Amino acid sequence: MLLFAHDIIVPTSFNLNPNIPVHNRRLRWVFKGAVGALDDTLIHVVVPANKRDLYRSMGKGDCHQNVMAICEFNIMFTFLVVGWEGIAHDSRILSEALANPHAPFSLPPSDKYYLCDAAYANLRGFMAPYRNVRNVIERVFGVLKAEFPILKRMTPFSLVTQRNVTLSCFVLHNFKRREGLRDEYFALYDEPNVLARNNNADVDDDEDEIPTHSTAADREYMTQLREEIVEQLMQNIE
Repeated sequence: MLLFAHDIIVPTSFNLNPNIPVHNRRLRWVFKGAVGALDDTLIHVVVPANKRDLYRSMGKGDCHQNVMAICEFNIMFTFLVVGWEGIAHDSRILSEALANPHAPFSLPPSDKYYLCDAAYANLRGFMAPYRNVRNVIERVFGVLKAEFPILKRMTPFSLVTQRNVTLSCFVLHNFKRREGLRDEYFALYDEPNVLARNNNADVDDDEDEIPTHSTAADREYMTQLREEIVEQLMQNIE
């Protein structure tokens, strides 16, 4: 499965992808430099009693593994990190991925960026939204969890097997999308103005200090770019 995953979950090339549903091409026009969306999601996991505190994201309730992913506007995943404990902060997972020389994490060119959740700082290459604004990838996570209900209620396999099951679901999602296989959830996603819920658990989205490659000038650049996009959106509404 790991070899198959490398063939199916392919890092972005940073080129415009023409295979985008018509209604999502407007997103590409508005966010001209966006090469994908990045976020974390919580996947249900069953762990031994002595590890439950590590996998309870808020210290209570069900246990989850924290999974970070990047997807393009055609809802194909281009990067994936599975298996982190539920208490792990999103920004820490990103920091580790950036620092790992063996992880195929592709930093965007200077004029490109990933759309991120508010849990991430607004840094060069990573555009965080304003508070209470949802990331488009959350809709994709909703599609994924609707496709594979096991992600919302995992079978009590070993931890390694549960991680592999999670990886397999992402791989199968990409395979079906790439091959153009008929899928009711893809069809729902491709309809304009239809939202798919993430069904995520509550997480702490306070910003941490993350990627050290950023400078004050980088942060100012992304903040200004975000302001320009908001202004364009407001002009279109008027």
